Amino acid sequence: MALYSAAAAVLAGLERGEGGLKSLVYNSGFPHVRQLYALVSETLRYASVLEKLLDGAALLQAEKKLAPQLAKVLVYDLLFGKGLKCGGRWKALARRHRARLEAELARMKVRHKVSRNEDLLSPEKAESAAASQVPRYVRVNTLKTCVDDVIDFFKRQGYAYLGKAASVEELKALSGKKFLLDLHLPELLVFPSQTDLHDNLLYTSGHIILQDKASCLPAFLLSPVAGSHIIDACAAPGNKTSHLAAILKNKGQIFAFDVDPKRVATMNTLLTRAGVTGCQLAQQDFLTVDPRDPKYSRVTHILLDPSCSGSGMVTRGPGEEAASSAERLQALAGFQRRVLNHALSFPALQRLVYSTCSLHQEENEDVVQAVLQKWGSAFRLVTAFPSWPCRGLAAFSGAESCLRASPAETLTHGFFVAVLERCKEGAAAPSSLPARAKENPEPGEGTEPGAAPKKRKKKKQRVKE
Repeated sequence: MALYSAAAAVLAGLERGEGGLKSLVYNSGFPHVRQLYALVSETLRYASVLEKLLDGAALLQAEKKLAPQLAKVLVYDLLFGKGLKCGGRWKALARRHRARLEAELARMKVRHKVSRNEDLLSPEKAESAAASQVPRYVRVNTLKTCVDDVIDFFKRQGYAYLGKAASVEELKALSGKKFLLDLHLPELLVFPSQTDLHDNLLYTSGHIILQDKASCLPAFLLSPVAGSHIIDACAAPGNKTSHLAAILKNKGQIFAFDVDPKRVATMNTLLTRAGVTGCQLAQQDFLTVDPRDPKYSRVTHILLDPSCSGSGMVTRGPGEEAASSAERLQALAGFQRRVLNHALSFPALQRLVYSTCSLHQEENEDVVQAVLQKWGSAFRLVTAFPSWPCRGLAAFSGAESCLRASPAETLTHGFFVAVLERCKEGAAAPSSLPARAKENPEPGEGTEPGAAPKKRKKKKQRVKE
């Protein structure tokens, strides 16, 4: 019931204008912020439909102690979501009214001459519904386990493993209790979009991380070697930080920064559950960090994923701006240029990944171009993931070295990634393929990343059912 109470409180906060969706979710105190964010976003997307259902079924008149916000999240999960995940009197209440609610939903479909729930949404909402068919991506946390053990665990739970995907079309076709190994990233499993693993033992124990594929790209392409010193400049909620720690095998040092105290607290919980060590977490604005501080004298890699418009996120609700104004985009781009310039000023830096979950050129290619021009020949853009299908917009010569992601083309959230390296005299223009991907290609597959991991000689912690 805690999930539904938290979701209802967030909805009430949005109605009172107490903040945006993300800030209210992070400040809710609910431990599983992604689960809460998804439930509230989907409830908001179906808000007009839910209000008509509640009126038609007279639910609030019959249950006078039931708050409208709580009624919406309960009815959403009952009729449109993954089924109610609560017990007690709320489950009994839902059962009492289920037949009436289902009958009202059927009447709505007849009146609108549609057969699917999604068709009841407005065209804008329906477009969002199509985008929400992005699969459920599951990153195996190699600090605690390995891909083979996780696959075996899911098979014992009744899931059917179909092997490594050969195309995005195979990911689109997933249904039921079937899953694949991703075609690009070697420690990423792919499940149908409606798969809910928040209560799965592997998730609650930190053996798997629920993380969109595009969000896995920055750490994968930064590709630090074990023992490296790294800065994660705008780190919360911590999925990318835990990914970096896994790549390092907890050997090295990560300095992670975020300015918001509640986000830092959430991040600390996530990193502890994931088994991350060797990470110094600081509640601090990265722009105030002194690059000349001896503490950072060995920092060779920086992951920079700064605040952005979030226009690439699939789940966006009415509490968030759907289209950013020109003024807001310019303000964001100004901040992004400042923070990228600051990151490049660390004296030992060799490689940096700049990423956003934005679709706007102003926050992506334009920022990279402006900063590269300022630094002259000190840094260069290297080709990120040559076989990736979506490249940077042709905003400047070489922008195709950047990569983009989108629900339509890569079946992910909208995303942008650029890889920058410090120039060395006489060095050939490099590809940004991680070294481990080059060293371990699958037979006949060349040197692209995405090779399935080999069997490990030593098993890590096996999770028992």
